[in-house]
Amino acid sequence: MFDDLTMPPADKILSLIPIFRQDSRPNKIDLGVGVYRDASGTTPIPRAVREAEKRIHTAQTTKAYVGPAGDPVFCDLIGRLVFGAAAPWERIRGIQTPGGAGALTVLAGLICLARPGAAVHVPDPTWVNHVSILEDNGLRIVTYPYLDNRTGEVDFDALLDHFSRSKRGDIVLLHGCCHNPTGADPSRSQWQALAEIIAERGLVPLVDIAYQGFGDGLEDDAFVVRLLAGMVPEMLVSASCSKNFGIYRERTGAAFILAADADRADATKAQLTVRARIVYSMPPDHGAAIVRTVLEDPALSADWRAELDGMRSNILSLRQGLAASFRRFTNGSDYDFLAKNKGMFSLIGLTPGEAVMLRERHAIYIVEDGRINVAGLQASQIDTFAEAVLAVRGISGSAPV
Repeated sequence: MFDDLTMPPADKILSLIPIFRQDSRPNKIDLGVGVYRDASGTTPIPRAVREAEKRIHTAQTTKAYVGPAGDPVFCDLIGRLVFGAAAPWERIRGIQTPGGAGALTVLAGLICLARPGAAVHVPDPTWVNHVSILEDNGLRIVTYPYLDNRTGEVDFDALLDHFSRSKRGDIVLLHGCCHNPTGADPSRSQWQALAEIIAERGLVPLVDIAYQGFGDGLEDDAFVVRLLAGMVPEMLVSASCSKNFGIYRERTGAAFILAADADRADATKAQLTVRARIVYSMPPDHGAAIVRTVLEDPALSADWRAELDGMRSNILSLRQGLAASFRRFTNGSDYDFLAKNKGMFSLIGLTPGEAVMLRERHAIYIVEDGRINVAGLQASQIDTFAEAVLAVRGISGSAPV
């Protein structure tokens, strides 16, 4: 049965993990895998999460199934974090999933069931797993232009033109905030213009919000989800708790749908739950229990929000420092976009060959498409990284002043 199987292509991100671990050079830098790191290089467990786990360990009396739709209280709390208090709640339903990827998977299955043959429009570039998940569910992919490589910002005119010609009923994948891998987000006025075209053309938005709180803050980062929820009859949302709660390995997320009315919302949630039952049967409980415990307790919630703001401020400081370092070395503004981008990731403009040179010559690990995890950098490494990038690009600059 297995004779004709061949090795699949290596995952461009995850394949870096074992190579980095085996690298014995003392000053190696990992900017590939998308995890937040503090000033010591550690991916921290937030204080509120630690306290929540203690409480769960003490109070939990069973490990029985939670059901394929997961914890309804968790879903309600995350839904309100994403959609806000003013959302049309009578039309919104959600289920708990194994992380954001689990949410995307069951939503992709729902699209296949509800609208077979529809195209899903995804930005070019996008998170590599978006395409894998959608195609694995039999969906047809259409890419739309997203990044202006000259400026490092959104190519909004090209994006708007593509959406204005899209077919009614097609699905459009949007990054809710902190676009992965570019870090380039539309402005509020651009989101407004895009939302108007989506509503006018009868497109169905699929919003992936995996980094809420890492861009402009918890409320501001949910802007486009809340905007669209007030403008379109139907939408789908994938939410992840991995980054903002620091519970990557707990695989905690939620899939939400917005339907035209309450009856359609109930039927759609039921079908979404069937998809979950088929794909993974039941979601894991521990991460959702952590999030629920934090958000239900005002003191824990306030502490979590404060620590999340500190993480966001650290990422912003690293971005500003990185842009300033490149400016000092090059006496130019080519890398100023790094300070304007948001969230963990940006594209640094290296070719796959240059990314390999960066790894082999300088012990700096980035994804071969040039994506860097800014949140994996330490302040003391900024100048080292900037010099190495310029070196592999063959650009000589003056020493910083």
